Amino acid sequence: MTLRDPLLKPVPIADLRPTQMTVGYREVEEKRRRWREHDADKKAAFLGAHMIPTLLGPKKRHYVIDHHHLARALQMEGVENVLVTVVADLHKLDKDAFWTVCDHKAWAHPYDAEGVRVGFGDIPKAIADLADDPYRSLAGELRRAGGFAKDTTPFSEFLWADFLRRNVKAKRIESDFSQALETAMSHAKSPDAAYLPGWCGPAE
Repeated sequence: MTLRDPLLKPVPIADLRPTQMTVGYREVEEKRRRWREHDADKKAAFLGAHMIPTLLGPKKRHYVIDHHHLARALQMEGVENVLVTVVADLHKLDKDAFWTVCDHKAWAHPYDAEGVRVGFGDIPKAIADLADDPYRSLAGELRRAGGFAKDTTPFSEFLWADFLRRNVKAKRIESDFSQALETAMSHAKSPDAAYLPGWCGPAE
């Protein structure tokens, strides 16, 4: 496969295929709020500047490999089409080979809302069917609060979500998100989190 310039084309959000099981619904709502703050001309510019990276997979379907939260937020706000940039054309592969490549390239994250790995066949077929992982929302808020730095590691915020799943009680997130964030922050700065991408705790 040769490298080439990205292909840009509008695709219906309803036709996009996820490569992960979950999103953080709180994260989605935050993106919806930001979208509503833009006036009409800025919305058009925003869509042009925030293209959805996809893989062209079996049957030439577009598989999203980043910005699942944004795609879901835009869909909920009534946006029907988004621009995509095709990162790799894998449409000639059968489904099993396609998912094997995704697995090895870290283009898929087949982990459910409990952090348990599932089969690729369990990944939803539509952006609208992504389940909620409250720990993914907590990880996103933790990053914005300075708990860790943005990192290019694939699915880095899911790695943080899995760490938080082991250290913050689910009931705390549900009943008092601010307190859950404080608890998350204390754990994020500890040496126990030093293995995670973007860790910015105190040096020993």
